Amino acid sequence: MKLSFVRLVLGPLGNNVYLLADEDSKDAVIIDPSFEAELALAEVKRQGWVLRQVWLTHAHFDHTTGAKTVSQAFIPHLPICMHPDAEAWASVGKVQVHYILSKQPVFDVDFHLQDGQMLALNPEGGDPVAEVRLAPGHSPGSVIFYCSNLGVAFCGDVIFRESIGRVDLPGGDYQQLIESIRQKVFNLPENTTLLPGHGPESSVGYEKIFNPYLA
Repeated sequence: MKLSFVRLVLGPLGNNVYLLADEDSKDAVIIDPSFEAELALAEVKRQGWVLRQVWLTHAHFDHTTGAKTVSQAFIPHLPICMHPDAEAWASVGKVQVHYILSKQPVFDVDFHLQDGQMLALNPEGGDPVAEVRLAPGHSPGSVIFYCSNLGVAFCGDVIFRESIGRVDLPGGDYQQLIESIRQKVFNLPENTTLLPGHGPESSVGYEKIFNPYLA
C-alpha cells in the first residue's frame, strides 16, 4: 500500500477538499466535498483513481454541499459517511441557518462513523488506513480522520494553524472544543501534519507552542 493525498481549495469560502488514495490499488475517498464538486471529480479522474466513499468531518454546509453530487456521479452511488451526532444536528441545524442552506442538496448518510473506528478506503474490504477520532465542540459529531501511515490528520474545522474552529454557531461549545483538541489532537505524535478544513497545514508540535488558544 502506497498512500497519498491531494488538497483542493474550492469555493467562495476557500474550503480544503482532500482526496486520499492508495496508489497501488487506486482506491480513493473524498473528504468534505465542498463547492465545485465537478473539479474534485475531474482531479480524481486525472490521477487515475477510483473513488469509493465520501467521508464527512462534520455537517456544516460548506463541507457537505458537494456530497450528493459526488455520490450520485456513480452507479451505484458512493456511500456517504458521517457521525450520527452530526447527522442529527444537521436535521435541526438547517432551520437555524436556512438562509444559507436553502440551496444545499439534501443527502442521505449511508454509514455512521464511531469514535475509534478504523476505516478502509474501499468499504468492501481492504486494510484500514484511517482512525476516526470524535472531536466535538465546533459542531456536534465533528470527527478527525487520523492516517498514521502518512502521519497526517484531516481535522475539518476542529483546529487551524494558530486558531481553532468557531464556537459561535449553533451547537458550538468552547470548553468542549478545547477538551477535544487536547484529547484527540494533542495526543498524536508531535510531527503529525494537521490538515484543516480551511487555510494552511500545521503540525501538532507547532500548535502546542504557538496556538494562542491552547499554548
